[in-house]
Amino acid sequence: MSFARKLDIALGEKSGTWAAYQAEYDAYMAEMEEKNGITEEETAIYKKMKDIVDYFLGVKIMYNNCGIPEKIIQLRKLLCVTSLTVIPKITYYAAYRAQVKTSTAVDPYILFAWQRLCEIQTEKAEIAVQFDSTKLSDSISEIKAQMFETDPNAMISNLKTIFAECGVAFDVVRHFRGAPVQGFIKETDNGRVILSVTIRGKAADRFWFSLFHEVGHLLNGDLSTRFVDFDTVRSEMEDNADSFARDALINPDHYKKMLATGNYHDLVYIKRFAQYEGVPHWIVIGRLHSDEWLDWSVFAHEIPKFEWVDD
Repeated sequence: MSFARKLDIALGEKSGTWAAYQAEYDAYMAEMEEKNGITEEETAIYKKMKDIVDYFLGVKIMYNNCGIPEKIIQLRKLLCVTSLTVIPKITYYAAYRAQVKTSTAVDPYILFAWQRLCEIQTEKAEIAVQFDSTKLSDSISEIKAQMFETDPNAMISNLKTIFAECGVAFDVVRHFRGAPVQGFIKETDNGRVILSVTIRGKAADRFWFSLFHEVGHLLNGDLSTRFVDFDTVRSEMEDNADSFARDALINPDHYKKMLATGNYHDLVYIKRFAQYEGVPHWIVIGRLHSDEWLDWSVFAHEIPKFEWVDD
């Protein structure tokens, strides 16, 4: 007979009472040992992650009303690491679309936490089928149709449904300084396919290009490839995904003919061409900006902007 059970009998307690006390005490001691293992380096890392931690607290992924050691322990559990210090050593298996410039700092801790946020936000998605690339390819026109939806919440809801039917868990995720990422795809250990995009840059044409870029990665079979490089964002896979996005949004032969007319400075002509292509006119304007046929300031006011609003 265990000592805890003997105490229950001797003190007239319900069976299991002292065993429960012991379990609580063991858990408390384990937590205290974790707290004692928090180094100054880990605390400094935690403080650098303030913006994304504040977001975790705001959306109640983490809880407040406790000290920094307790929050660090929460963050460890949330990110599935034994210490925040090990994050840069963890291999990423994901494809990122990142617009990294020399002035843009990529923080591996923020980037890792952002990836985890993508996973958390898409965990609730009800995906009843395995990833189906054929179904996704057949759904391109349906995805494009959502560009005409004027209610962003309805647009996101519709996209979630379309992607779920293709076996993809989709969501729009808030972006943070230190994680200059436009989009994200990943296949989890249990085979779940995730696709997330941000509204970094705010412009609607960039959002949709990034979304189709990630779709391109999925259709090109890039899920199984390690695809993160903080030194450069260019590669053959990136170029292929860019080509897919451009051609999926605007027929390349039609685009060449449109340029040949020289009428791309005429907003009326742009709108008529966009209608023929089945896309909003600001998609065409964004492409003309990107290809430097138009200065970025020309018709810039025609492109809608997205703003992040927390519920």
